[in-house]
Amino acid sequence: MLKPVIVLAAGCLIATGAAANTEIIGTVDSKCIVISETPGIYGNPTPNLLTTDPSNGGVKPIIRYDVISAEYYKARISYPDAFSTAPSLDDVVNWDGSVTVSEVSNTDMSGYDDNKVTYNNVTEYDLTVAGSTWFTIASEADYGSNKSLPAGTYNAVVEAECIPL
Repeated sequence: MLKPVIVLAAGCLIATGAAANTEIIGTVDSKCIVISETPGIYGNPTPNLLTTDPSNGGVKPIIRYDVISAEYYKARISYPDAFSTAPSLDDVVNWDGSVTVSEVSNTDMSGYDDNKVTYNNVTEYDLTVAGSTWFTIASEADYGSNKSLPAGTYNAVVEAECIPL
C-alpha cells in the first residue's frame, strides 16, 4: 500500500514541475571620470569685482575629464551664477564666465572648443575621443552699480558632470 502512495506523490511532483527565480546582477562603472585639478581663487582688483583672472590676482579652476570609451559621454560644465556662501548682499551681482579647453592628451580633441554648445552659464562638449581633456573655467562677479562688496569670504562652485549619451 505504501508503494502506490509514493509513486502517486512522485507523479504529482513531476506533473506540477518545479520553478526557480534566479537573480542576475550587473555593475556598471563609468568610463568617464571628472577630476578637479586646480581649485579656483577670486582676486579682488576693485572693491566691486571678484574675478579668477590671473592678471587680477585670481586663479582659474581647471577640471580634467578622463574618457575611456569615446562617443558615449558629454561634458557639462557650469561656471558660477551665484555664491554658495557670502556675506549678506543687498544689491544685484552680475555674473560672467567662460569654459575653454586648455589641454588635451590627443590632438583629435583639438576641435572640442569649435563644437561646444553654450547656453546661460553652461557649456557642453561631446567627448568623441578617448583620453584626457583639461577645461579651464573663468568666473567674474560684479557687484551692483560700482558698489563695494562687503568684507568677508565668498565661495562659488563650478559644476562639472559627465552625462551618458
